[in-house]
Amino acid sequence: MRQGRMRITALSLPAVLAGVLLISACGTERAIARIDGSQQTQEPDSADRRGDPSCAAPSTGMSPTSGTSVVPGDSADLEQDGVKMTGLNERSRNCDRHPLSAEFRVTNHESEPFTYTITFKSLSDSGEALAYTKQTVPSVKPGQTVKGTVDMGELHSPAPIAVRVGIAEVRSVPADEAPAPAGPCPASGIRVTTDDGDAAMGLRVVGLHLENCSTRAYRINGYPQLQLLDEDRKPVTGVEVLRGSGGISTVTGFDDPPKPVTLKPGQSASAGLMWRNTVTDGTPVNVPYVRVNAKTGARPVMVTPELDLGTTGKLGVSPWKKDKVP
Repeated sequence: MRQGRMRITALSLPAVLAGVLLISACGTERAIARIDGSQQTQEPDSADRRGDPSCAAPSTGMSPTSGTSVVPGDSADLEQDGVKMTGLNERSRNCDRHPLSAEFRVTNHESEPFTYTITFKSLSDSGEALAYTKQTVPSVKPGQTVKGTVDMGELHSPAPIAVRVGIAEVRSVPADEAPAPAGPCPASGIRVTTDDGDAAMGLRVVGLHLENCSTRAYRINGYPQLQLLDEDRKPVTGVEVLRGSGGISTVTGFDDPPKPVTLKPGQSASAGLMWRNTVTDGTPVNVPYVRVNAKTGARPVMVTPELDLGTTGKLGVSPWKKDKVP
């Protein structure tokens, strides 16, 4: 099993193009930087042509442009798990704010439709992380390539910041098991998602959330059923999934006995996942994916809670509880 550490791959703008992202005065031409090293210029906008010192008027913008030439260097630094970055573009909103976006493409090499969640990272020239941006590309068919553009935030001049962007992480799940936090209600009638969780002194707790988005009542009783999966979405062995805390730690309500829960349309319930990331002897176990069945017979949903279980071999699960209405 591959280790579940976040891998950062970065694309550096050629030094000759650094000025594209370091616009410090009004009236300059703006450019789209392509990762193949070429560039496309745009005439100054109306505010620039008037010489407006406030530079307050927005530019007309431009359409994203993708580089199609072969990118020099190690391809492993440019793409990850079917996702490849293909271009960068910058446009001036006003004199000191310059939105930066990156172009990418996703190719599904699997035998069924997959949904991809990609975490992009922008870094300063010194390697300092400036921002993370997450984007989901739903239901890519087998063999299909989908192009996309991700907003990487804004550059602020005249502060001299050179920017690199890269792929921080790619997670992909079968499209028919992908979480649906928004949009139309899934055919199952429920949404299953995870939150960002809490971490303190090596203890981790992540919330598992179930919403009834159907038009009829949904009943659950007991604990969510979990299957732990590695980065290749293969079952993880050697980890005991415990009902309750199993002595991992004492958290209020985590060891309460399960009770029947009836969710009316629009109501929700929550459960918890608890573990420690303690590492002693052996190889740490990382579980990026978890297949969740809300109850026996329920349609599975594959979530990505990124469980860093260390060498403890334990994961505690609390029972479903109806969420309190504010």
